[in-house]
Amino acid sequence: MKISDIRPEVYSMADEAQKRLAGRFAGIDYTAEMNTGKVMEAFQNNRVSDACFAGTTGYGYDDMGREVLDKLYAEVFGAEAALVRIGFVNGTHALTAAMFALVKPGDTILAATGMPYDTLRTAIGISGNSHGSLKFYGIDYAQVDLSADGGPDYEAIAKAAADSKVAAVMVQRSRGYEDRKALTIEEIEKICRTVKAVNPNANIMVDNCYGEFTDILEPTQVGADIMAGSLIKNPGGGLAPTGGYVAGKKELVDRAAMRLTTPGIGGECGSTLGNNRLLFQGLFMAPHIVAQALKTACFCAAMMEQLGIETSPAPEEKRSDIIQMVKLGSPESMKRFCLGIQAGAPVDSYVTPEPWEMPGYDCPVIMAAGSFIQGSSIELSADGPIREPYTVYMQGGLTYESGKLGIMMAVSAMLDGE
Repeated sequence: MKISDIRPEVYSMADEAQKRLAGRFAGIDYTAEMNTGKVMEAFQNNRVSDACFAGTTGYGYDDMGREVLDKLYAEVFGAEAALVRIGFVNGTHALTAAMFALVKPGDTILAATGMPYDTLRTAIGISGNSHGSLKFYGIDYAQVDLSADGGPDYEAIAKAAADSKVAAVMVQRSRGYEDRKALTIEEIEKICRTVKAVNPNANIMVDNCYGEFTDILEPTQVGADIMAGSLIKNPGGGLAPTGGYVAGKKELVDRAAMRLTTPGIGGECGSTLGNNRLLFQGLFMAPHIVAQALKTACFCAAMMEQLGIETSPAPEEKRSDIIQMVKLGSPESMKRFCLGIQAGAPVDSYVTPEPWEMPGYDCPVIMAAGSFIQGSSIELSADGPIREPYTVYMQGGLTYESGKLGIMMAVSAMLDGE
């Protein structure tokens, strides 16, 4: 299946969807402009020069670029400090380092937004019995489920957070593989106020994956003590080859650095191996690239709606992450959708996605991802667990034009399968 195989009726559907979304696209462009200004000012304030792009090897002592990049992330996210490292192998790794920075044996970590997504469950110790999990080190876990409308249950959060054993509260901004809405910045701020009112000593951590630059403010600017995310999602701008970040209060970021490396070393070591320029340029591009992904997600929702398929968020709904949930209803429909997304990719377009036993998940997962960087969720991709209600989670799109074509390929593939 190639771009030339897109059905004529799909082009008509695409024109209708794009006209409908003109107002929403204007709002996305405004957010991108505001965030670009914030990023550019941080570059100027920290005197970024080409000397920052040189890499280091070995121990990585006195890596000027690495140190300036930490300052950039801290300023952009309104935090005291940041730790930006290619040594984080994924978002789960960065989040785990942040969680360990908040607790000690005997403490309780409270999930304020329901069950965390699959890979974090093993790190916490909710599922499995892995050596080195939070549970392994004697850290207890408690959970507050979301309310009936899918939002935070503030009353239940206040009650649970008041327990003196609760040393940390975890907030998941994005939806993960759950039928729930991504949290708005306003909701995150209200959770922070609710927790601090009953337990001022509890530190609040936000899993910010998929959410960076979707709004003008970030969680650390509205009360979160620390947050973490992946560089091959939003903040890497499609250029970062790997890595993650932690940002927040300096003491907590320093503790996370000790978890990433080792006590006594922290963030002082870690060679960058020639990747600095990509990390700087990726951050510079990130607000614009996130806008492209948001437009692609809106377009996907509008196209699916024309097919009578339920989506979340709705086409014109304001978004707090880049993920588009598409409720396809059957394994066969999931496979057809993912086949089209894969066929619309610039890399590995000839590959047919098949479900597989992905590490960290308790059921087969199907993934369509023809990306320049393996697993890059800011590039157009679609994935989901093969379990009821058979929902695909689509995200990314380095350019709206390519993302639009990928969605049109998915629609064509679904129509071909009827």
